[in-house]
Amino acid sequence: MRTQVGIIGAGPAGLLLARLLQARGVDCVVLEARDRAYVEGRIRAGLLEQGSVDTLTEAGVAERLHREGLAHDGLELRFEGENHRIDLAAITGKRVTIYGQQEVVKDLIAQRLADGLPLIFEAEGVAVHDIASNRPSITWRENGTARRLECDIIAGCDGFHGICRAAIPAADLTIFDRIYPFAWLGILAEAAPASHELIYARHADGFALATMRSESLSRMYVQCAPDEDLAQWSDARIWDALHRRLARHGLPSQVNEGRIIQKGVTAMRSFVAEPMRFGRLFLAGDAAHIVPPTGAKGMNLAIADVRILAAALAAFFAGRGEALMDDYSRLCLERIWKVQRFSWWMTQMLHRGDMNDGFEHRVQVAELRYLCGSDAARATLAENYVGLPYAM
Repeated sequence: MRTQVGIIGAGPAGLLLARLLQARGVDCVVLEARDRAYVEGRIRAGLLEQGSVDTLTEAGVAERLHREGLAHDGLELRFEGENHRIDLAAITGKRVTIYGQQEVVKDLIAQRLADGLPLIFEAEGVAVHDIASNRPSITWRENGTARRLECDIIAGCDGFHGICRAAIPAADLTIFDRIYPFAWLGILAEAAPASHELIYARHADGFALATMRSESLSRMYVQCAPDEDLAQWSDARIWDALHRRLARHGLPSQVNEGRIIQKGVTAMRSFVAEPMRFGRLFLAGDAAHIVPPTGAKGMNLAIADVRILAAALAAFFAGRGEALMDDYSRLCLERIWKVQRFSWWMTQMLHRGDMNDGFEHRVQVAELRYLCGSDAARATLAENYVGLPYAM
């Protein structure tokens, strides 16, 4: 087999890149190690920046997003039992939309299959070869048969644990990694959301977040230890923690209880690999970077990456040279580090690192009071939350 771009990974980054390249007349093949049901069923991020919604709309894969997505004009910060609303729309003229990552993936898969374009699931033993040359290739096994794909470019969109970043010589990568001393215990429950907008709560017991997947499905989190034993968290204990951490002085609880249909622990990590290109191999999305989920930026960063990569590859195949490909890593990393800073700031401000540290407690409360009382500080939060302008 031969194609112009071989894309490894059928998550949002890989599938959207394929769609953007298709619109520019660039041929590609998408390979995915898992089966379709797994890819469409894995629950991940659920908040889209305005720019991400616009990108999916321009790509022609946002019909269901506009029909089912929940648009939010603001968010709530809650601490010391007090509620403070940040009006995103009034400050920035933009909004964010709740629409699950798995739903974005379903839409992109359905469109690619409807277009009759190559999308190979259950590709076993995927490996990349000759990535420093002008003729890289990808090998895998499909139903027990060895296959090979020759291409001009390989896009590594296969996530943090994928094979693409590992294929780059260690001497040619600089890794920045921070693992946080806390995690999120998250649930998906058959219950109406606590509010029509997200609630970020800082409490003496630790962070909590109330969000949603639909008008009848709540997605909620409480701060916990990275090695938390889920068996120690009964449904009753989880609901009690949510009621307590999301409480407001003198007002009834907003938390609506229901049947918990999913429960899990999400680690908190900041990770960046530089550069995002080695020869003819380009990294995008989680293959190159991870952000803590507090800033809701993971999927949005992946979309920003592939916007730039699609434009660079289209220019290359149109005969306009490699200048944009050469600039890909720099342009992406400029945004990535700004987003890392924002996600780190939100994480540090809202989580208890040491439950016995009174100094930390008072500094965090002071930071939150400054944020909520300053027009400039609220504007900084809002502008970062709805999404920074695209470089191109």
